[in-house]
Amino acid sequence: MSNIAKVLSRRLDRGEGLGTNEKAIPYNKQDYQTLKQECLAKNTLFCDPTFPADSGSLGYNELGPQSPKGAGVQWKRPKELCSNPQFIVDGATRTDICQGALGDCWLMAAIASLTMETDFLKRVVPHGQSFTENYAGIFHFQLWQCGEWVDVVIDDRLPTKNGRLLFVHSAEGSEFWSALLEKAYAKVNGSYEALTGGLTNEGFEDFTGGIAETYDLKKDSSHLFKLMQKALTQRSLMGCFISASSQEMESKTNLKLVKLHAYSVTGAKEVHSNGRLVQLVRIRNPWGQVEWTGPWSDNSKEWNSVQPEEKAKLVYSAEDGEFWMAFSDFIQHFSVLEICNQTPEALSSDTASCWKYNQFQGDWRVGSTAGGCRNNPDSFCSNPRFVFKLDEEDDDPYDGKDGCTVLVGLMQKDFRKVRRFGKTPNTIGFSIYKVPDQFRGRNNINLGPDVLLRLQPIAGCKSFSSTREVSERFKLPTGEYIIIPSTFEPNRNGSFVLRVFTEKEVAASLMNSEINADVKKQYISESDLKPEFKEFFSQIAGNDSEVSVFELKQVLDVALSKRTDVKMDGFSMETCRHIISLLDKDGSGKLGLVEFHILWIKIQKYLEAFKKHDKDNSGTMSSYEMRDAVNEAGFQLNNEVLQVVISRYANQQYAVDFDSFVGCLIHLELLFKMFKTFDKKDTGKIELDILQWLCLALS
Repeated sequence: MSNIAKVLSRRLDRGEGLGTNEKAIPYNKQDYQTLKQECLAKNTLFCDPTFPADSGSLGYNELGPQSPKGAGVQWKRPKELCSNPQFIVDGATRTDICQGALGDCWLMAAIASLTMETDFLKRVVPHGQSFTENYAGIFHFQLWQCGEWVDVVIDDRLPTKNGRLLFVHSAEGSEFWSALLEKAYAKVNGSYEALTGGLTNEGFEDFTGGIAETYDLKKDSSHLFKLMQKALTQRSLMGCFISASSQEMESKTNLKLVKLHAYSVTGAKEVHSNGRLVQLVRIRNPWGQVEWTGPWSDNSKEWNSVQPEEKAKLVYSAEDGEFWMAFSDFIQHFSVLEICNQTPEALSSDTASCWKYNQFQGDWRVGSTAGGCRNNPDSFCSNPRFVFKLDEEDDDPYDGKDGCTVLVGLMQKDFRKVRRFGKTPNTIGFSIYKVPDQFRGRNNINLGPDVLLRLQPIAGCKSFSSTREVSERFKLPTGEYIIIPSTFEPNRNGSFVLRVFTEKEVAASLMNSEINADVKKQYISESDLKPEFKEFFSQIAGNDSEVSVFELKQVLDVALSKRTDVKMDGFSMETCRHIISLLDKDGSGKLGLVEFHILWIKIQKYLEAFKKHDKDNSGTMSSYEMRDAVNEAGFQLNNEVLQVVISRYANQQYAVDFDSFVGCLIHLELLFKMFKTFDKKDTGKIELDILQWLCLALS
């Protein structure tokens, strides 16, 4: 119950703007200013209890407590490493980032690109931090984490060996913002080792809140140069790498390109050379050295064919790890291009962004919304679904094709953290369907298996993947569409963020059923009852002619235990009390003859629904069959309520027996009745004081 309250509370927080960069959520509930003032008042240096200076923060395997790489590590503050440490010297630049003994060049490439965009950098690295004024050994950074900006507090104890920083460091050795940023990033991912291996796009997204896409340069090079130019004008961040086997990692080609190494893409220009236009791209090695030596490299002969005034606009001869190469060589030598497109909020007002976006948080929960891919027709339709409407085509398509550009990104949460516990991430993907004509323009439509499974997806991810995010760019005609995100296998718990970027404003929403109940009131008089039923009632009711909660449990258990077509463990006292709360008209705490007859009719109705949806005649319903059975009984629930229902009423195998089914329906009817009693103006909202809340919750 407390977890449900927490989830609902977080939704209210998002509605108030928490989780934006302006209102970042304190990570681990650590408030930077409060902690800093406490340390200053006590004249102590901050020591972070949530990410301590020990082996657990280093790693769990190759950097684990017993590993050779983790041996001999000492955690030291910058003032112990040099006489005059600086947070930032003359502005943050890409030469401040030198990779250490951690395989996180992908992160270094992302940080290097970040330094070239002042607006982005200011969002991640708050100003006013130093080792002199009000120094307390505490620093903070802001990172985008799965749909929300978080403010991450760290202490400045950094891992060292032999008096030198073990991981990222600045070239001159006295500047520490990049090392501290790496520590903050390690903290949100569980350890330094969790940062080993990755794609630059992951860092791009976590530093900007943008959406990433990946291109296979051997397949997707058509129109790509124009797309890169357009992306750079919109201040997208880009990276690239050369695919290779793990044995070839960081080996060099004969033209000095490094395999399986993350590079930043920092420019795309056309120059005049010998009377023709040549497409060039500018690449940066985060090592700050080791550069391409082929055509258009620093001081190569090709630059002699470019006019001095045009050449002067391009920096091409510094030994800084950055170099130019022809686009034709780029697609021949590199394997993958990554682009991180920015939200309007990430850009200053003088930069036009072509992107509008919608973002949704969601969950896959075993037994309710973890339906798996379309290979699982019995459960696929239970996955969360989202609808969006494309009304306008793009104005200036880079590929010259009419239609609406749509970028869809599906990201799973806690991707790096699960490794520490020996778990593997989910294999995730999504499919897109066009809304059938008969359902267009309708809100809260519920497409059941009879409709959805007859449709063919018109788009989707190329393949399901166990990466943190799968994303694709589509060109779709105007119309209404449904996105269904799922895991490949059913019954895999997980949480996700779904984002939809478009060039035009679109209406997008969770496709969810309205919550309502259609329970017919039954008007029965004692004279309508058959003599046999009256005789039956008198036998169980006793001298007071009423059935108590204890008598009710006994008679229901006996009556239904004789059935062989349903399985049950006997009615709980809680269910019997809910029955009396629902049907007891005079407040006696017992059921009279007419009230008991109404209950008997309800149970007969529930029995018919149960048997109808017990497709395999097992005597129990699967949690997915439960969804339709509850609907037939008159209750229309959305996914969030169904998740609570399944967690409460299903067994360990996510099956629901008959007594649990009855208990669920009685409880639902009671809750709807209570709500209607307080919602006198039919607004869909009620307000309760603490007395009313406790009495209702305990009833």
